[in-house]
Formats: sequence, C-alpha cells, structure tokens
Amino acid sequence: MASLDRVKVLVLGDSGVGKSSLVHLLCQNQVLGNPSWTVGCSVDVRVHDYKEGTPEEKTYYIELWDVGGSVGSASSVKSTRAVFYNSVNGIILVHDLTNKKSSQNLHRWSREALNRDLVLTGVLVTNGDYDQEQFADNHIPLLVIGTKLDQIHETRRHEVLTRTAFLAEDFNAEEINLDCTNPRYLAAGSSNAVKLSRFFDKVIA
Repeated sequence: MASLDRVKVLVLGDSGVGKSSLVHLLCQNQVLGNPSWTVGCSVDVRVHDYKEGTPEEKTYYIELWDVGGSVGSASSVKSTRAVFYNSVNGIILVHDLTNKKSSQNLHRWSREALNRDLVLTGVLVTNGDYDQEQFADNHIPLLVIGTKLDQIHETRRHEVLTRTAFLAEDFNAEEINLDCTNPRYLAAGSSNAVKLSRFFDKVIA
C-alpha cells in the first residue's frame, strides 16, 4: 500500500466518553459489544472513497488513532502520549453530551495534540472557554463528536445541543451528535454520514 493512500486521524477526549465505541462503529459499522479502557493507543482502519462520484475518486485508508488517558495526566504521561501526535492529518474531538466537563476539556486535548501549551498561555478567559482565533490558523481539519445522545432527556436536548454547537464553532469545526450503540446515526445518506465524509475529504486534501 502506497504511503499516499493512508492518512492518520487522532481520536481524542476524556476517558469514558466512548472513543473506542465510536472508532469501532466508524470502522466496522457495528456496535462494540464490550468496550474496555484504552491503554496507550489503539489503531483501527476505515476505508474511505475520496471525492466519491467524481473523476478524482480514489480509495484511501483512514487510520483512526484512539489515544487513551486523561487530560489531567502528569507531564510524563503527556510526553508519552506525544509520540502519537506526529504526522497527523486530522483530529476528531470526542465528548460525552451528559458530561459538561468532558466538553470543556476538548480545548486542552486540542492544545496538547497541536503542541500549543506554551504559545497559548493566557488565552483562558473567565468562563472557561478559549479564544476562537487560536484555531484560525490551524490547518489540521477538526471534527467534534458528541456521544451518548440517547441519554439526554428530551426536555434538555435543545439546551445541550445549543451549547455543543457553540463548542464546535470554537474549533471552526463541524459537529456530529450520536449514540454509539445505534448505527443508524451514521447511516449512508444521513446528514451525519455526509459530514463525516466531508471531514475525511478535508483530511486527505
């Protein structure tokens, strides 16, 4: 397989948000029956048709790197994780829709992966958000995915999804919200599937 046929996408987020279940669903198109904690990093592959339906269509292998650990890990753990952050073509940021803290921590995960801990000193503002402009010059495509949508009660769904929409705007990224135990959220032709395909096309381009 030629190196140009393969791209690398990091899957980042707090422990327990469902990264492994998401990766399994994306790559195998089926629900992960017995998810476990990821130690270090786990890699799975998804086949993607770049620019599908056009004369430029070409098959690529999307490597999804599911990186384990906590955003609050000791510096030694972060430096160990750093080996996974080389030669990255795209990043999927995963958060649990029922856990607001996991959403807030996506800023830390992105900073860690993009190696911006030093240059971003002082950009934290009082409400805990980060300056959107810090991502304006980022050329690595980002996608924000919220999991456990099924656990959000209908009475709170509008509030939660409004908040996550602003979160995606922070990263200049599209967002997908889903339930990893239900493949229909990524069914062919659905808006989520279109967003996912568009993201992978950006990663390859």
